[in-house]
Amino acid sequence: MTEEIVAADPQERLQDFLKSDKYRERLSRMAIAGSTSLIADFEELLAVETALAESILERPDEYLEHANHAALAQLQIEEPEYAERVETVTVRFRGLPGSTPLRALGSAHIGKLVMVDGIVVRASPARPLVMQAAFRCKRCGTVSYIPQSGPFLTAPPACSDPACRRRGPFDFVQEESKFIDSQDIRIQERPEDLPPGQLPRWLDIKLLGRDLVDVARPGDHVSVVGVVRAVAPTLPRVGRLRSFRLHLDTNFIDAVSKEAETVLISPEEEKQILELAKDPWVHRKILRSLAPSIYGYEHIKEAVMYLLFGGVAKHFPDITIRGDMNVLLVGDPGTAKSQLLQYVAKIAPRGLYTSGRGTTAAGLTAAVLREKAGGMTLEAGALVLADKGIAAIDEIDKMRPEDRVAIHEAMEQHTVSIAKGGIVATLNARTAILAAANPALGRYDPYRTVAENISLPVTILSRFDLIFVLRDVPEKELDTKMTEHILDLHRTGVAPVEPPIAPDLLRKYISYAKNMKPVLTKEALERLKDFYLAMRSASEAEGTPIAITARQLESLVRAAEARARVALRKEVLAEDAETAIAIMKRSLEEVGIDVSSRKFDIDIIMTGKPKSMRDKLSVILGLISSMEKETGMVEKTRLLERLQTEYDIGSSEAERLIGQMLKEGTLFSPRNGYIKKT
Repeated sequence: MTEEIVAADPQERLQDFLKSDKYRERLSRMAIAGSTSLIADFEELLAVETALAESILERPDEYLEHANHAALAQLQIEEPEYAERVETVTVRFRGLPGSTPLRALGSAHIGKLVMVDGIVVRASPARPLVMQAAFRCKRCGTVSYIPQSGPFLTAPPACSDPACRRRGPFDFVQEESKFIDSQDIRIQERPEDLPPGQLPRWLDIKLLGRDLVDVARPGDHVSVVGVVRAVAPTLPRVGRLRSFRLHLDTNFIDAVSKEAETVLISPEEEKQILELAKDPWVHRKILRSLAPSIYGYEHIKEAVMYLLFGGVAKHFPDITIRGDMNVLLVGDPGTAKSQLLQYVAKIAPRGLYTSGRGTTAAGLTAAVLREKAGGMTLEAGALVLADKGIAAIDEIDKMRPEDRVAIHEAMEQHTVSIAKGGIVATLNARTAILAAANPALGRYDPYRTVAENISLPVTILSRFDLIFVLRDVPEKELDTKMTEHILDLHRTGVAPVEPPIAPDLLRKYISYAKNMKPVLTKEALERLKDFYLAMRSASEAEGTPIAITARQLESLVRAAEARARVALRKEVLAEDAETAIAIMKRSLEEVGIDVSSRKFDIDIIMTGKPKSMRDKLSVILGLISSMEKETGMVEKTRLLERLQTEYDIGSSEAERLIGQMLKEGTLFSPRNGYIKKT
């Protein structure tokens, strides 16, 4: 008799816990929604019944059953009709007191209830799994019901009819068997939790039940509560191996919101953040806190600040305009580009760093992999994992052209589309991209255009909001300060400048600011409009280069919104617009100057050739066409003479332009000293 009481005890105690108003309401809501699972908060149970909660962690298989029976018993009191329809209720525990890191999972955890956090890197399609199989004996027609476990379908050892007792053969009866939805996902350690120099660990997670399947997609941050299981893989003709593999049988899965606010902010920190925002010099403070050990580069740090805070995305019924900024740094070797990128990836609430050479299209976007069981699964790449965050791509010029194309769509549309092996999918990649590139010739040549200096296609250049050139020019005063700064770093081993805002608080500040949705004021709108129209009208006269396009106007708006966000303001003021214009001018001056006519020329970024050069090219082509009509083939020496006398194009420049057109295939040389249009 005493054993009876003890056995019923945990169930009764759990039922008492479920009798509170909160759970009674949840049970009645469950009946209305037609669901069979009840979500319980583990921390509440821990506060009321400490011993019981610890037993659930230690012996989950036994105690989770008690919890399910208790929930069903309580449901019979609350909603008796619904309780008769459903046979079982599953209690799902949310929020264990501490989460176990993936790399700490080991043999000590087998059979225990744990909570793990990570990023979903792949997910299989949802498949029905048989829980109770019905088999019909072929001899006498009796149907036996066998509960199923393990990967393979197990048939009954003998017919259940005592008169028959034959050992088979049996037919599987699908209609009378019970199925449940199942899915396998794989989670990996979050990049921010990785110890340096370690490969990320992963864990397979088994999801059973309609309410767990398809909760998380690749790229989502999840926390999973489940029982750790170890299974030995079997090899054909050898048997089971001695080393086991761990996986998790899920009790509850929670997809942490994809928003950047996954950083938890305490009330004291919120107070600090609001105090900071009141400071009129908050922009200077944040600038000085960004990579304080890197000397100088105020304007680049300002651009990085706007990139971290970002503008506001606009969603219309027909189109979406991105809010995140993309920044490209082009610079001589040794100008601390990579250091800056690594820093940004660390400080951003969600940041990933990749380098050009070791990066493929599939690694950036998504890979389609073949499963062991047949079929294909999707594995998310860097840009998808950095959704709502920042991707820092170093040495973007060293990437293979076919891989670089993969970034185009992510930069402008903020999605990654894939159609491979029967999988057609579009994943979100709302990522701000900070990229760095080295000049094509090793050093930046100020007498050549940006497109000639960077071996990047124009299609990518035009998608960057701001492009900066870092040039290493000897300059006595600056060099002295820089030398002292670097040597100080080495001598003391500590940063010579204490950042005004600690990195940890800065990350939380950025996270907090992302909730602001600043709106353009009338004055800011006027400033931006005046600047844009002035730049456009400068190129109205026939034959002048185009100074600026609508893409730059959108970039201006994003920069202005980001600056308002830095001060946690609800609206974009005129000063924000002015600063945005100043940094845009700076970027255009570094990049968009047509070297020979010294005018702004956005065509350098948009088409790769400045207007003046395109004009000269068309002059040369026109002359070749007219000379071809007279002689059939054009003699090069005569052509150079006429260009010099009639159009005032010097022979060395003409040679260079003709050489370029020969290389591009616009012209060809039928024989030495002669040229012809293709």
